[in-house]
Amino acid sequence: MPILEVEHICKSFENTEVLKDISFSLEKSQVLSIIGSSGSGKTTLLRCLNFLEIPDSGVIRVHGDTVFDGQEESLLKENVIRKNRLHFGMVFQSFHLFPQYTALKNVMLAKELQAKKREDYKQKKKQILEEIRMEAEELLEQMGLKERMENYPHQLSGGQCQRVAIARALALKPDILCFDEPTSALDPELTGEVLRVMKGLARQKMTMVIVTHEMGFARDVSDQVLFMDNGYVLEHGSPDEVFGNPKEERTKQFLAGFFAG
Repeated sequence: MPILEVEHICKSFENTEVLKDISFSLEKSQVLSIIGSSGSGKTTLLRCLNFLEIPDSGVIRVHGDTVFDGQEESLLKENVIRKNRLHFGMVFQSFHLFPQYTALKNVMLAKELQAKKREDYKQKKKQILEEIRMEAEELLEQMGLKERMENYPHQLSGGQCQRVAIARALALKPDILCFDEPTSALDPELTGEVLRVMKGLARQKMTMVIVTHEMGFARDVSDQVLFMDNGYVLEHGSPDEVFGNPKEERTKQFLAGFFAG
C-alpha cells in the first residue's frame, strides 16, 4: 500500500485554475521531486498536501487512511485538519524561523506545545522537556550544527538556517517530509550544504516530496519525478524516463534549458 495517494486534486483561486486533476502515489521511503516552470502549480500542490491550502476537490490518503475528501465535510473541520497536517513536515524557501529563539529552541518549540496537551504534562514536565531537548540536540547534530545550537537565526548563515528548519520539521516525526524549493534563497555554496543534508535523509529512507529547481539533484536522488505545466501533471515517471527519455515536447523544452551542452 502506498504511503501517500493523491487522487483528482483540483484547486482554483477566484477564476484561475491552479491545479487541474492531479493524481499520483508515493511508496514509503521514496523521494518524489516535482519540477516545472514558475507558476505551474508546484508550490500550491505542496501546500494542499500540508493543508496550508484546502483543495476544492479530490482525495488524499496517508497509509490508506483518508485525510482529505472534498465531499466529506467532517474532514474539513479545523481540528481534524490540524491533526492530519501532522502527517507532513514542511520546509519552506525562506526558513520561517522565530528570530527571538535560538536554533535549539526553534527545533523544540512545536514539540513543547504539543506536549502541553498531554494528560501527564504537569506531573512529568521536567522529564518531558528534557526528552524534547535531547531529541532536538540530536537532530541539530545530525544537521552538522552541534556548535550552533545556542545561536540565534541572525547569527547563522542561510544554509545553517535552512538546516535548522529541516531539523524542526523532523522533530515532529512526520510520515512525509515536504520541501518547497529549499535552496532557492541560497547561494551555490550554501545550496550544497542543504542538498547534502537532503541526500543524507534520502539514504536514511525518509519519504520526501520535493519541489525543486535543482535538476541534477532531482535526477540523482529521486525515485519518481513529476513534471507540472500550467496546473497539469504533464509527465510522471522515473528519473531515467523523465530526464533521459521525456515523452512530451514541453518537458523536452523545459529540460533543455538545464542540460544544454
